[in-house]
Amino acid sequence: MFSWRHATSCHIWSDCGSDLAAGDPTFGRIALRSPSARRTAGGHGITCPEAATLLGDAPRSVEYWVHRFQGKGLAGLQEGEHPGRPRRLDGKQIEAINRALRGKPSDAGMRVNLWDGKTLSAWIEKEYGIHLGVRQCQRLFRRLDFRLRKPRPVLAKADLGRQKRHKKNSEDT
Repeated sequence: MFSWRHATSCHIWSDCGSDLAAGDPTFGRIALRSPSARRTAGGHGITCPEAATLLGDAPRSVEYWVHRFQGKGLAGLQEGEHPGRPRRLDGKQIEAINRALRGKPSDAGMRVNLWDGKTLSAWIEKEYGIHLGVRQCQRLFRRLDFRLRKPRPVLAKADLGRQKRHKKNSEDT
């Protein structure tokens, strides 16, 4: 995706004498960060808030870049890992859940006829001791390509003969 902000920073980057490969995915980030870090760290009279305004970033972000640039040079401007929150369920547990969802809830020890968010949440808590909210279980359904299939309602006092006669495509007509 083209961004004028990145194009401008790469243009400014040309005076830095980069030895980084142009195909490097972090090149754009370094190219964006380096000029502002160099100009503020090098004493060229531009402050972090001014550089942040020029780049459209938060002043605190530019301060972080300058600090890392002063400590590690260009290597300090490369993006680090952002692992995020660890998953509560591991791969084996997800596979077991997927297998359970392909069967009936009664086969998995639940007293209901259909899998839904509440049922799956209760089953995971019972099986693994891990609490997942209903919405998280609904996301898990989607991730596992599981579709909720509701049975057609059956009327308690339905007359099957009368229903057959009423149907347009019935064999009797």
